[in-house]
Amino acid sequence: MGEFELIARHFTRPGRSARPALALGVGDDCALLQPAPGQQLAISTDMLVEGRHFLSTVAPERLGHKALAVNLSDLAACGAEPLGCTLALALPRADETFVAGFARGLFALADAHGIELVGGDTTAGPLNLCITVFGQVPAGQALLRSGARAGDELWVSGGTLGDARLALEVFRGTHALPGEAFEAVRRAMELPQPRVTLGLALRGVATSAIDISDGLLGDLGHVLQRSGVGATVEVDALPRSAVLAAQPQALQHECLLAGGDDYELLFTAPASAHAAVLQAGRQAGVTVTCCGRIEATPGLRVINAAGQPVPTPWRSFDHFQ
Repeated sequence: MGEFELIARHFTRPGRSARPALALGVGDDCALLQPAPGQQLAISTDMLVEGRHFLSTVAPERLGHKALAVNLSDLAACGAEPLGCTLALALPRADETFVAGFARGLFALADAHGIELVGGDTTAGPLNLCITVFGQVPAGQALLRSGARAGDELWVSGGTLGDARLALEVFRGTHALPGEAFEAVRRAMELPQPRVTLGLALRGVATSAIDISDGLLGDLGHVLQRSGVGATVEVDALPRSAVLAAQPQALQHECLLAGGDDYELLFTAPASAHAAVLQAGRQAGVTVTCCGRIEATPGLRVINAAGQPVPTPWRSFDHFQ
């Protein structure tokens, strides 16, 4: 199977009705996007490299899902509505079974969010996936990292954090779980759910937002730096699964605070907007949990339910450290 046959067979879907924002899709040298009047384009790119971001054992369908999900999560953190995406795909060989499964997973999530694949590139090389997503957000309404203010409450989306990191530790051989428990945390690692609907519902409510990709402490640190504030996180308030809750406390804390790969939203909102945040969560069908507060004093502090400091010896993920 040649390059253009691969594209035509697995990544071209003729006869589909284009969204108004998609003036021209697959088939020319460029796609053409036409945002609605008064909208700004929101653009994000993420690369997934085999051995660095995913294991060779992952099912192709799940890999297709995750490749798009991690990008949609960035749009969610910005409060942007997804419009379309491009895919740059490097393959060691044209493996029809792999490509077909990957495309199914990618398009299933794309269809769930009403977006189209509008272009990209394929080449031979080590397995590498690079997706760029395009979204739109009303001018001046994007959620940014720089809006947190002293007195804001700190929130996190989702019913659980840390499961993806726990799954990784099992893969690494540093921890063991029985089959059913392992499959539960593996699903969290391989099938993250981008919180796009929640991001839209938080526009005008949240003061800042970021998605948790490299670990809660590290990602929160980006918000604090951009906003010029500090924060206290209540570790016992962080949502966790029954599987993670059954593990030693030190492992729980590491997975919750420094695990990464959660792709939940971490956001801030004024204390006066507490009820509005809960309503946004109900509207989006997503659990939201208040887990701390923003403070004027610089620095990031972690405490337990008794108010005692919790050691945080970990560093968030960094590709070059």
